[in-house]
Amino acid sequence: IIGLWNIIIEDIKGALAEVPRSGLRPLKTNSKGKYQSCSLRLSNNSISDVTGLQYILSHFLAQPSKLGWLDLSFNKITCIDPLLCELSELRVLYLHGNNIWNLSDVDQLRELPYLHTITLHGNAIETNINYRNHVITALPHLKKMDFSAVTREQQVLANVWHHCRNRGKNTRESLQ
Repeated sequence: IIGLWNIIIEDIKGALAEVPRSGLRPLKTNSKGKYQSCSLRLSNNSISDVTGLQYILSHFLAQPSKLGWLDLSFNKITCIDPLLCELSELRVLYLHGNNIWNLSDVDQLRELPYLHTITLHGNAIETNINYRNHVITALPHLKKMDFSAVTREQQVLANVWHHCRNRGKNTRESLQ
């Protein structure tokens, strides 16, 4: 895992001035000095959007298209940027502790076919009564959400909720 947390960065491009720190294992690099990792941690900063993320990935990673784990937790992100959908190999996405307020932003992450783990708790969307059902329905391949397992029963209940909600919308629309 490449972690960038020596100082607080205000935006994604601020990561360019950082020297990545490794965890317990040393980071391996290729002949061009790029890290052979598929993980990036940009947590605990003041990042408000992910503009420039692709550039940061290609700057640090030997294979940026293989990014599978991205931690953007505890920042100041207010919406889920469509740029995240370009990370086609993404499996784990941490967005907890941000300022995301629009629950429908989650829907676009459906484009990520391998996404199986997401954290969104600690955002304004968590206060929506249908929060968990909406996320589970929008991302049918989820195995973990907010650090707890997504059970088969939760998937079934979320799908029933989604079906009933949509049926209600269709009925209201046909009455107008």
